[in-house]
Amino acid sequence: MIQTVSPAQLAAYFDRIGYTGPREASGETLAALHRLHPQAIPFENIDTLLGLTPRLDLESVFAKLVSARRGGYCFEHNLLFRAVLETIGFETTGLAARVLWADPDAMLPRTHMMLLVETPDETWLADVGFGSMTLTAPLVFDNGREQATPHETFRLDLIERGDFKLLVKLGDTWKPVYRFDLEPQVPSDYDMANHYVSTLPDSVFVNHLIVGRVVPGQRQTLFDRTLTRRGKAEEHRDIATAAEARDALEDTFGLSLPADAKVGKLLERLVARSASATT
Repeated sequence: MIQTVSPAQLAAYFDRIGYTGPREASGETLAALHRLHPQAIPFENIDTLLGLTPRLDLESVFAKLVSARRGGYCFEHNLLFRAVLETIGFETTGLAARVLWADPDAMLPRTHMMLLVETPDETWLADVGFGSMTLTAPLVFDNGREQATPHETFRLDLIERGDFKLLVKLGDTWKPVYRFDLEPQVPSDYDMANHYVSTLPDSVFVNHLIVGRVVPGQRQTLFDRTLTRRGKAEEHRDIATAAEARDALEDTFGLSLPADAKVGKLLERLVARSASATT
């Protein structure tokens, strides 16, 4: 089932990401939206740390990421982005990937969502929800071609059995990000993966705070209490208190956090746990 947003929702989304350009299904429009979305809407997993499984119906995703000015993880980001693209007139297909970022030799379940997008002249990979290495431009499906984005250079390689591998160039090294095929996914596929990563006791999203945002020339990430800014240089800072963590989430990442005692206790717990782990 193809989902779209209403005219009012489309206007609210454009306002959220600061887009004022044309509304035609072109490569230029796709690139502009793909650049602005991760600058305005951060990657974050606060809900899963509160014991919640994020809802993946479009109204809930829109209410959270746009109206409430929160962020989310891959399913939320790319479901919203897909609905916007479909509303404008793009043809999209939902895909799923096995993440290789932590272990390039792993064959993990397909727990990451991204999009295949068609324009009259090209086929693109679009992905506005991969944490610390979210794409900031769509990639043309062209085997082995190095493609510059506003941040890093990426490459899509065709590998065994029709699988593709996404790699990013960090310095002089190509690092695998994820592998995938072109089998279309349906909502139940994402529901299952969403439940898995939000409830599995060993899931990184259940055990660690992960927040990411891109700005021109820089990536900003928060992993538990370590705030990292990576551009021409890389700097790290450890956050010492829950109040400082809330300030970082609101000021650095632009999140609108509820004045909820559960959120405050979560931040206190994460800072205390991370601090004890380093002593």
